Amino acid sequence: MKYFITLILVFTSITDPVTRIAKSNALKKEAKAFYDQESYELAVSSYAKLLDSMMVMDEDARLNMANAAYFLAYGNNELLGVLNEAAENPDNLDESAVGMASEGLKFASIASNNYDELSGSAKNNVIASSAFNQKGIIAYKRSEAAKTEEKKSLTDQALNDFKNSLRKNPTNESARYNYELLKKLIREQEEQDKNNEDNKDQEEKKDEEKKDQEQKDKKDQQEKNDQEKKDQEKQENKDQEKKDQQENNEEQDPNQEKPQEKDPLEKLKEKLEEMNMSPEKAQMILEAMKNNEVQYVQQNKRKATKKKDSSKPDW
Repeated sequence: MKYFITLILVFTSITDPVTRIAKSNALKKEAKAFYDQESYELAVSSYAKLLDSMMVMDEDARLNMANAAYFLAYGNNELLGVLNEAAENPDNLDESAVGMASEGLKFASIASNNYDELSGSAKNNVIASSAFNQKGIIAYKRSEAAKTEEKKSLTDQALNDFKNSLRKNPTNESARYNYELLKKLIREQEEQDKNNEDNKDQEEKKDEEKKDQEQKDKKDQQEKNDQEKKDQEKQENKDQEKKDQQENNEEQDPNQEKPQEKDPLEKLKEKLEEMNMSPEKAQMILEAMKNNEVQYVQQNKRKATKKKDSSKPDW
């Protein structure tokens, strides 16, 4: 009977509106104190009791819980490094790193789920704007560690979240700053990518031109070598022909009569005719030269046959 009464009192204390409100207010105050002290794990635990266990509908409390979980997941550079390592090489993590990554993923999930809920259904546009702004920040942080094929998608998602944040609350200066900054970064990245592409095209063009020039030089050198080889072979053939001709000349009969040369008087006659001298005059000159030649030969014969008088001196 006593046990039964105790259960009734406990149940009554839970379901009693006054008691419920008092307990929820105490939890809210406790969670906010932890949040202000940056004791984010205790803040997340207290807000979870308030929102999930007691099912209190409080958008401010949900935003604070999401922010506390965000700080735990993304505010620790060491943890960010572990999360990136877990995404790229999960098998290389040691036991302590696995535990840290597990905690980080847990809080990252709490933050994302609550930001999603607030951005989609919050009645307070200021709170919805803050949730969109935080979603954009998370997307951008993820893009910094993402691979190339995922980076653009996450960056576009972040830019869209910042834009939606401004739509919900145009006075959200944090969202405006993030939106303008990200637009600038995207523009600079696009220009850099374009320059890199242009430089790549220029390098490829230079490489192609260099390759073509090398092929041309190689072809020209080959043609030059072929021509030199032909010239050498031609010269060798000439030298061989000359050598063969000399050998043939040496093998000829030395007693073989050489072709008779033309009579000098005949040559003179032809020369006189080329000079347009009349045949009669040319003939007279030739006759005179013949007579002189005959007389000269006869005189030489007489001198050769006349005996020398030994009693007289030579002179």
